[in-house]
Amino acid sequence: MARFKERERALALRQKEMSYSQIKEILHISKSTLSTWLKNYPLSEERIKLLRDNNQRRIERCRETKKRKKEERLDNFYKEQKKSNLPLSNRELYLAGLFLYWGEGAKTRIAELSVSNTDPVVIKFFLLWFTDSLSFPKQKIRIGLHLYADMNIEEEIKFWSDFLTIPTTQFYKPYVKNVDSNSITHKGGFGHGTCNIRVLDARLSERILMGLKAIRDSF
Repeated sequence: MARFKERERALALRQKEMSYSQIKEILHISKSTLSTWLKNYPLSEERIKLLRDNNQRRIERCRETKKRKKEERLDNFYKEQKKSNLPLSNRELYLAGLFLYWGEGAKTRIAELSVSNTDPVVIKFFLLWFTDSLSFPKQKIRIGLHLYADMNIEEEIKFWSDFLTIPTTQFYKPYVKNVDSNSITHKGGFGHGTCNIRVLDARLSERILMGLKAIRDSF
């Protein structure tokens, strides 16, 4: 008897041109059961179109709401992390650079320190690290670029020179690979080739490499 009443209620709702999903939400009956009960009561084409359009608008509103909530959440995390972690002390800056060099820096040439990266901000951080933490003269730092055949070489050199505030006289002649840059996936969309920042100082290099060895040995 209960099942009969559910079927009658489902039929009444269908006559109001409700979709299976809408009826399911009200009666908590599976769509497969509704499909069996209501197969002889199809919706009109106009109603189907209206439901489809409303569903798309509902999906879009849901996306926008999720996007807004995510942006708000990330903004709150950003403010929280900025407040708790910055500014870095001199010691924190030195250790941050040391650990980042452990992951990103060249460690096979005992007479120099060298980092290559496509992210301009990573290179700028190392420039700050070399000059502030390691007290290496900025005018002695050398820059090398790895670029691609379809790039405007002069514009890319100018970009890196302006961004790092280092004159082009401190740049090596760029290496230009004979392939197009669009064949390379630039994570984060940097798209200015690879920049190599280099410090030629054997004693400084030995100091940093032994600092890394001390960290490795501690683990």
